[in-house]
Amino acid sequence: MLQRIKSYIAFLEQKLVEFEMDGFDHFVLTDSDIAVVDDLGHIFRKYPHCHLALTFRNNKGQPLNSGFVAIRGTRDSISKAVEFFKEVLEAYSLKYMKASRMLGDQLALAWVVKSHLPSAFGKFSKHDAFTSEVNGASVLFLPCAVYNWTPPEGAGQFHGMPLDVKVVHFKGSRKRLMLEAWKFYDSTSVLSDTLCLILKSGRTKYDF
Repeated sequence: MLQRIKSYIAFLEQKLVEFEMDGFDHFVLTDSDIAVVDDLGHIFRKYPHCHLALTFRNNKGQPLNSGFVAIRGTRDSISKAVEFFKEVLEAYSLKYMKASRMLGDQLALAWVVKSHLPSAFGKFSKHDAFTSEVNGASVLFLPCAVYNWTPPEGAGQFHGMPLDVKVVHFKGSRKRLMLEAWKFYDSTSVLSDTLCLILKSGRTKYDF
């Protein structure tokens, strides 16, 4: 996770070097166990002034999940994202090195946001997107329930996929569901059918 934050910074700095007047398409950085199941372009159209987007959930210890990050493809937005992640990296290195392999990035993300915007934490218990400034960057906070949704866990239980979900995150032992979901989509090639896919999930004590 520590290396990933460094990779984000290196990638975005390289994009600034390559930047031309026409700019880039927008960027979406995700975990490898994520599936995008709907168009995400509306994020940048609906919130034209945001520089980057993070996903939040009602989790006191880890309210921000680092598995999905969106960045507007403008020079200003990329620059603001670089500075934001550099601050996250500094917090990570100074405060959370014991969690350098796992979870430290989410702890550092939460620390940076809380240090600049403590009021945001009162909104994480709700499900509405909102934008706020974090050290000069306009950050869009999106609910995990839609943009970073995780299939529920439970031994022998079956759960449906909500129809408003845009991004599915197969965290932890749920990774075994990725092949099942892909095979179902591949058999129909109709994304709306996949949104109604019923998944069987087993029990796990990990939910990052």
